[in-house]
Amino acid sequence: MDKVGNNEAMSEHLVTIENVDMRYGGVDGTLAVSGLDMKVRRGEFAAVVGPSGCGKSTLMKLVTGLHIPQAGVVSVAGSRVTKPVSIVGMAFQNPTMLPWRTTLDNILLPLEIVEKHRRRLRAHKKEYIEKAEALLATVGLAGFGSKYPWQLSGGMQQRANLCRALIHEPELLMLDEPFGALDAFTREELWQVIRDLHASQDVTIVLVTHDLREAVFLADTVHVMSARPGRILDVHDIPFPRPRELGIMYVPEFNDLVQRLREEIADARAVA
Repeated sequence: MDKVGNNEAMSEHLVTIENVDMRYGGVDGTLAVSGLDMKVRRGEFAAVVGPSGCGKSTLMKLVTGLHIPQAGVVSVAGSRVTKPVSIVGMAFQNPTMLPWRTTLDNILLPLEIVEKHRRRLRAHKKEYIEKAEALLATVGLAGFGSKYPWQLSGGMQQRANLCRALIHEPELLMLDEPFGALDAFTREELWQVIRDLHASQDVTIVLVTHDLREAVFLADTVHVMSARPGRILDVHDIPFPRPRELGIMYVPEFNDLVQRLREEIADARAVA
């Protein structure tokens, strides 16, 4: 089912950012975002694009509770964010897997950190191992749980990184340029992996990316940010039905939308 078309399932906003200002370095420091407003519906796949330095990563940190804004309100699942949010999973450009732990043990790491899972992990470790192995199979890594990170390619490490972000069943998955360091072929393979994960898991996704084709291929909505201090200039609803195949990137309407986004970002950069 097309998630955008399912109005009932997506009527509730899981993430709400209202008139937020975030400044680094005190009163005279850098204003990263100003008057930032954004809403993400439950179950939605939202992408955030914009010029370099526009505050995309700051937005990620605000939603996850790693930063608390000086002005405005950030809410996740109906609660104001005042500390790190436990219902969030995160994946970044660098998988940062611990080299002395197997792939399986790297995936289980968040369960050792998140308080509500820690005790249950000790009592039900077999259950969690089975879940981790099922996630590995979902991303095409069945049988690789015993391998160490140095035995995996960059693309394989990023697949395992996605499993680690999902192991504690987060309601919200935040992706910060997760495929930016990969070659084009591997990147497109992983677009299909995250597309399928979004379809099969009960998760809302916010993706920060510089790759406009990635944003249009994966997302339900694309939010375009201004130059610093960042704010949302426009929100584009992606009209292409799901599931999307890679061939859609050769359709004129797809490329027209990518070009429109590119022009908006160029204009935003010129205004800076």
